[in-house]
Amino acid sequence: CETCSKEEAKYRCPRCMKYSCSLLCVKKHKLALSCSGVRDKTAFVSVNEFTDLNLLSDYRFLEDVGRTADAAARHCIVHSPATKRLLYCLRNKARGCNIELKTLPVGFTKRRENSTTFNSTENKFYWHLKLVFPHCHAEYTLKGVPDDKTLADILKPYIDPVESDPVACQRLKIYTASPQSDVRILMKIENRSRNSVRYDELDADRSLLDNLKGKVIIEYPTLFVVLKTLKNDMVVLGQDGGEPAENSDSESSSLSSVEEGEIRDSA
Repeated sequence: CETCSKEEAKYRCPRCMKYSCSLLCVKKHKLALSCSGVRDKTAFVSVNEFTDLNLLSDYRFLEDVGRTADAAARHCIVHSPATKRLLYCLRNKARGCNIELKTLPVGFTKRRENSTTFNSTENKFYWHLKLVFPHCHAEYTLKGVPDDKTLADILKPYIDPVESDPVACQRLKIYTASPQSDVRILMKIENRSRNSVRYDELDADRSLLDNLKGKVIIEYPTLFVVLKTLKNDMVVLGQDGGEPAENSDSESSSLSSVEEGEIRDSA
């Protein structure tokens, strides 16, 4: 037994492969190592060590995933008339603000995690928003962001030298140490082909709603915060020297077949 080192081992933990002699030692080893005791079905196994047992395990794992996905797709809530009406209302309100909001089919990650709502009393969107800081490989998810909040105020808790959160400030010190004039906020243009990815540059002094007008959004906005002084591979439309700032007709209809399948309205 690798816990008490006294008795002969009778059990082996499926998770960490530690030997134990009794239930008491099993509980002790779980507590000491923060071990769940559940086998890691996705653990790496080299080709030399791969056996028929591993193959069977992988096959059963894929069957479990398929059953779970099928059960989620059949759930009555996601196909209920109330859910469809809610999505239709959300898209309709966005269209009234000159925003083309597209929703993904049930089962997609962005569809599940999207928490965007529209408050009819305030006539205001509360957006699910993702902030990506490529230079620090950091991502933050914000929920309930009002559409009248400026982008500068949204970014203050992250990159403002004075008002930012200490933890975020430490992680994003490249941004906090740079002049605010070097900060660029970009958003991917969705209605383009895969081999022609371009970004729109947003105005930090304008509200989130003003920046989203005239844009295509799939589920929720994702904003990329980059620095002018640091090299990045994001090409801003109108600044790549080869294309005008406005989309051409061919660009507007250049959704790939995969994207077209992903963005079917469920109404």
